[in-house]
Amino acid sequence: MVIDGTVYHYAVKMPKRDPECAIVFVHGAGGNHKHWINQVEGLGEKYLTVALDLPGHGSSGGTATNKLEEYTDFVYNFSRHVVGTGFYLAGHSMGGAIVMDFALNYSEELQGIILIGTGAKLRVAPVMLETFASGKKFPQMIDFAYGSDTSKEMLARARQEMEVTDAEVYYKDFQACDSFDIVDRLHLINSSCLIIGASQDKLTPAKYSLYLAEKIQNSKVDIIDHAGHMMMLERPQEVNIKIEQFITERSENK
Repeated sequence: MVIDGTVYHYAVKMPKRDPECAIVFVHGAGGNHKHWINQVEGLGEKYLTVALDLPGHGSSGGTATNKLEEYTDFVYNFSRHVVGTGFYLAGHSMGGAIVMDFALNYSEELQGIILIGTGAKLRVAPVMLETFASGKKFPQMIDFAYGSDTSKEMLARARQEMEVTDAEVYYKDFQACDSFDIVDRLHLINSSCLIIGASQDKLTPAKYSLYLAEKIQNSKVDIIDHAGHMMMLERPQEVNIKIEQFITERSENK
């Protein structure tokens, strides 16, 4: 799709019958829509599912930014063009930060939010910032991002993805993460919220998810075992089941 003259990419699936609702998925730092492929396909049997490439990521035009609120505004404009209002917004890691910022600024657009492997603040190790700032990659990050049960094939794909992603994209994204801190504003989020963490997540440990659930009103939390930070790729069925249960419960309680 084209917004203000720039072409942006997204993956979408529409169920054969009328969708019960729409879910928009936002990837994390240095990522792209492919991180959500299992959710787009699996949940797309029942819901309209949309996974976008943020500006400068994947196949999208534009440039990455170190200002998280600029990503939030992009997601707002994108969702207005693609799904209108009244949708669920799901985000992973930096994408989760974008979702929380969106919920603080555009809550009237939302039916609910889904936060996966994220936190109220996302400080980044200085060595990672310095490495990406110098134009180099930080391959050790892959080992931090996945759980101990991850297949060699999945790890190989992750390393290949890092190789083809510009270091500047990672640098700007991680700058945006490093400056993100809404600890004092979590209580202002009023959207219904599902929080999913993972027992082996080294980047945003499960305690981050539990803290979010403690501070965000009208939220519920689930921790997935035997998975790391990339839980939606590592344990896609479990993630999908938890999302579907959340949406079903919301529909039944209306």
